[in-house]
Amino acid sequence: MKKLIFIGILGLFALGSCNSRSHEGHDHEATTHNHETEGHDHEAEAHNHEGECSGDHNHNETTDEHEHSEAAEGHGDEIILPKAKADAAGVKSNIIEPTPFQQVIKTSGQVLAAQGDESVAVATVAGVVSFHGKVTEGMAVGQGKPLVTISSSNIADGDPVQRARIAYEVSKKEYKRMKELIKNKIVSDKEFAQAKQNYENARISYEALAKNHSAGGQNIPSPISGYVKSILVKEGDYVTIGQPLVSVTQNRRLFLRAEVSEKYYPYLRTITSANFQTPYNNQVYELQELDGKLLSFGKASGDNSYYVPVTFEFDNKGDIIPGAFIEVFLLSSPMENVISVPRTALTEEQGIFFVYLQLDEEGYKKQEVTLGADNGKSVQILTGVKAGDRVVTEGAYQVRLASASNAIPAHSHEH
Repeated sequence: MKKLIFIGILGLFALGSCNSRSHEGHDHEATTHNHETEGHDHEAEAHNHEGECSGDHNHNETTDEHEHSEAAEGHGDEIILPKAKADAAGVKSNIIEPTPFQQVIKTSGQVLAAQGDESVAVATVAGVVSFHGKVTEGMAVGQGKPLVTISSSNIADGDPVQRARIAYEVSKKEYKRMKELIKNKIVSDKEFAQAKQNYENARISYEALAKNHSAGGQNIPSPISGYVKSILVKEGDYVTIGQPLVSVTQNRRLFLRAEVSEKYYPYLRTITSANFQTPYNNQVYELQELDGKLLSFGKASGDNSYYVPVTFEFDNKGDIIPGAFIEVFLLSSPMENVISVPRTALTEEQGIFFVYLQLDEEGYKKQEVTLGADNGKSVQILTGVKAGDRVVTEGAYQVRLASASNAIPAHSHEH
């Protein structure tokens, strides 16, 4: 029994010794492998050490490119316009602050000559028209200046001035004869009064015609000083007594008649003034600067119209043509703290309006805006611009052209 136990112990010892040698072999191989790996690591470290400077340089370049990319991305919608070019193009900008504004009713109207500032030269005799010199619409004329000559020499009734002269001379002789006879009671008082009346009528008629008579016929002068508004006849026309020939206007005071839709009738009582724009020079006039005042507004629309008239009177301090059809901006209820920009600050693309914000000395940004009331000179901004923004108010289209041009590369701008 003891012998079997001893053999078993020897077997276990032999097995353990074998396993130990096996592990030592494996450990030795692992150690050898690790040494080889360490060799490679040393080579890698050397390689890394040799490329350290180069690696740092590449890293710096990558960082710069990354920062440049971030900068470009941050200003991707920025428009670059050098200051020199902006000044040459007349680009100007202002900081926007809230200001008072007014509700606006936009409509159309007409400029008319004020009452008393326009007069018409009419024919005093019947005959054929010939103009006295060169008479054109818009020319300045003085009161009493001959405009038209009417000749009656070839008319069947003869020259009215000659007829008036003959009638005057005959009635004068008859009056003098009656005046002697009445002293001796040879004629009645009634006959003498009739003779005197005939004489006075003939005298008045002759003097009126003889005053402007010339060898060529009857001269028709300008009734007032001013400008020829319209010529109502042509050379060679036959006219009758009282027919209008030439219209003359002084252009000092004018009427503005605006036609307002019936839907705005409840707001007519709040209208205080108006601006208007003429079609021939696109200039916007303010009635406040022209000493304008509201005269009246209609209480009903016309028989054949759905519009209510609103009438103003103002001084013609500019080159405003009576009779012109205009665009009218009626100003009504006041509004406080309104963000507004001049019309010149707006650009339009397919019905959408934009302004340009100035970011710095050379940088601009295109900004979409929503418009409100428009008084012809300034426009209310509902969204897109806030107080303190610097907006391009003049030369907006120059900035727009710069945004579409490739001549100014974006990377040339330095912050």
